[in-house]
Amino acid sequence: MDIPSLFSLEGRVALVTGGSRGIGRMITEGLLSQGATVYITARKAEACLATAAELSQEHGEGRCTALPGDVSTTAGIADLLAALGEHEDRLDVLVNNAGAAWAEPFDSFPESGWDKVMDLNVKAPFFLTQAAKGLLLAGRERSGHLAKVINIASIDGLSLNPLETYSYHASKAGVVHLTKRMAVTLAPEGIVVSAIAPGAFASSMNKEARDHGDEISGQIPSGRIGRPEDMAAAAVYLASDAGDYVVGSTLTVDGGVNIAR
Repeated sequence: MDIPSLFSLEGRVALVTGGSRGIGRMITEGLLSQGATVYITARKAEACLATAAELSQEHGEGRCTALPGDVSTTAGIADLLAALGEHEDRLDVLVNNAGAAWAEPFDSFPESGWDKVMDLNVKAPFFLTQAAKGLLLAGRERSGHLAKVINIASIDGLSLNPLETYSYHASKAGVVHLTKRMAVTLAPEGIVVSAIAPGAFASSMNKEARDHGDEISGQIPSGRIGRPEDMAAAAVYLASDAGDYVVGSTLTVDGGVNIAR
């Protein structure tokens, strides 16, 4: 067995939505470290461009490119893929990471909080993958490797947290089952779909883990919040040949929280 080759992403092209910060950035760094060329997108253009410049400086000029945009609409998805098409005619790895959350009591939870979260967390992964299918098939043909789609779910899609995040819980549970449905459909064509369910990682979305990591660590069986390397390693596993036989599964990366809940 050639284990290093199994985990290599040398020569492959990846697109990471929400790649400018948090879990998306962790995943982007992991893919870059294994040899991939990575395109990142995010709504905030300045942050997206700054992250791409920083990571290109670290991993090599042109290795990370920013394509700012909004994937919560089909028009935004079309614009993103048109921008990607100016650089590449194929795609080997698609990471559907962009996401949103909303917490509000049941009696006052607004429709806007429902639609924003569901559009970005569930609608976007489906329609972006649908629109990118031709590029993924081209990557499969060109590289000889299976194309990969990695959806980012959450442990909150597997079990409840104490917060009243109705649309977030529903959306992430939806991602888990959407992953299964997409996987069964696309696997025969050489596109492997899987998911990651992160636990507590420091990010702008998870401010508790970011600002109160020591306190939260006491509630985690492993005794700490997630490190960037934990998320990067999971993504590299699924994106590389090492994860070829992991089809439709959701990999939980949470230090044991979901089991202990």
